[in-house]
This record gives sequence, C-alpha cells and structure tokens, in this order.
Amino acid sequence: MPQEIKVKSVLNKAKKIDSWFLDSYTFNPYSSCSFNCLYCYIRGSKYGTNLETSLSVKINAIELLDMQLANRAKKNQYGFIVVSSATDPYLQIEKKYELTRKALEVILKHKFPVHIITKSDLIERDFDLLAQIDKAAILPPELKDMKRGTIISFSFSTVSDHIAGIFEPGATSPSKRLEVVKKTVSYGFLTGISLMPLLPYISDTTEQLHQTFSTLKKCRVDYVLPATITLFGNERADSKTLMINALQKYYPHLVEKYVRFFSASSNMPGYYQRAFYKKMQELCDEYGLKSSIKTAALKKS
Repeated sequence: MPQEIKVKSVLNKAKKIDSWFLDSYTFNPYSSCSFNCLYCYIRGSKYGTNLETSLSVKINAIELLDMQLANRAKKNQYGFIVVSSATDPYLQIEKKYELTRKALEVILKHKFPVHIITKSDLIERDFDLLAQIDKAAILPPELKDMKRGTIISFSFSTVSDHIAGIFEPGATSPSKRLEVVKKTVSYGFLTGISLMPLLPYISDTTEQLHQTFSTLKKCRVDYVLPATITLFGNERADSKTLMINALQKYYPHLVEKYVRFFSASSNMPGYYQRAFYKKMQELCDEYGLKSSIKTAALKKS
C-alpha cells in the first residue's frame, strides 16, 4: 500500500516556459512510480530498485493546489501546468485516490491550461474535464496564438510490447497506449508522442524507427518529441545499473556498448546525439509529423 503524506507545496514554478513541453508549472500528486521503467531519471537509492514499494500519495495536494492556483490567478500568472513531471498522473492508485481528476477540476476552476504526460490508458476517464479546460483556459501571452488549453503527450520508449515488457514492466503496454492515443486524437485534443527516451540499438534501429514513425503517422498524432537516453549511477537502484543488468539478460551483445557510452558521462556521446537529432528531424519530415508542440498547435488552430 502506498504511504499517505502531507506536503507544504505542490505547484512548482519554472524560471521560464519550457521550450519542449511549454510548461510554466509542474504538479505531481504522487511520489515515486509503479511503472518501474528501468531508465527513469528519478531512479536511485531514495526509492530503491522497485519504485512501486516507495509510492506516496500527497493527501493534501488538492487543497494546496487550489490555494496556490488562486494566488497565481489573482496575479494573472497563467501558464501551462505539466501533470506530471516526476511520476505518472495515471498510476493504478489513481483509480482509488483520484487526485489527478480532482486536480483537473481545480485547474479548470482557475482556468489554467494543462499538459498531461502519461504512459497510461486511464486518461480516457478524464476526457470530459480535459475538453472543458481546452476551451476555458487562459493562455500566457507568449502562447496565446496556440488557442488550445489542453495538450496531451503519451510517453513511449518503443511501440513494441516485447521490448517495453523488459524495460518498463509496470507500464500500460504500448499496444493499449496506442489505442487510447487514437481515441485522444479522434476526440480532437492536441495530441503527441514523447519518445523519451529511445533506447540505443534497441528501439532506435532503422527498422524500429520506421515502424514507430509509421505507426504514429497512422494514429494521426500532431507532433513527436524524440530524445536520447540518460543513465547514471553505479548503485544497485540506479538507472545505469538496472539497464546494464537487463541488457546482460536480454541483449548481452549490447552490454559493452552501453558500458562504454556511459563510462564517463550520463549522456550519450556527442557524435551519437548529433546523428540522432538529424535522423529524427528527417523522419518527422518524411512522415509529416511536427517536432514542436507549438508548431503543431498553430497548424491545428
């Protein structure tokens, strides 16, 4: 069972609008994550090897959010709120606690725009509130031309159920995720895909990339945001250790490559990143997908 905790604040303000996700604020109703993605950047000794065992529910989150948004609204400090940035807003425990749904009600009350980032199909439950936010939200001056108050991004590291079962064992399968992606698009939401991260030599091979982009094209998503992987740490609960352990079991021929890549840095080598982003832009152009949320929104408005 998750631990129920009280916190002093739930709304985090960014210094400036994020260029990728367009958020001015982040909100996380839960702490840790039951999806247990091995590559997750929140990994470490604080949460242990099984993130689900360290789940926490911020039971006073909605009350705090209401007060903090009321204060921001009075000052006309509107901006997109990312739900969630350090966990998933639609974990299985959301079915019981409904903190994300209650948060959306508060966000709608104060007319803030929202950006949902999720790996879950549970988001479909809240289409009613998200549709109302899409119409009612007050946008910050820099983003007024977008004319959309709701952004929905689905996170994928692969569209393969087999690969996902290894590296993100607790998450909704990609096939189920893709079904709700189609529903989200058909509902008329500004909908895109966060390919963060693609897995080197696993989900970023030529074959896998074309399968992924052709699948997303068929889903009629508005944008794709690809990124390389970041791995760190040598302790048993760190992302690098967990990824190397999985590779030893399922992709032993890649272990040496990964060890070399991350021996001196948590990021992939510069030459790889340059080639990666060049290839991603080429694929976006080839499949007619935008690589920017704002550009996609302006096209759709």
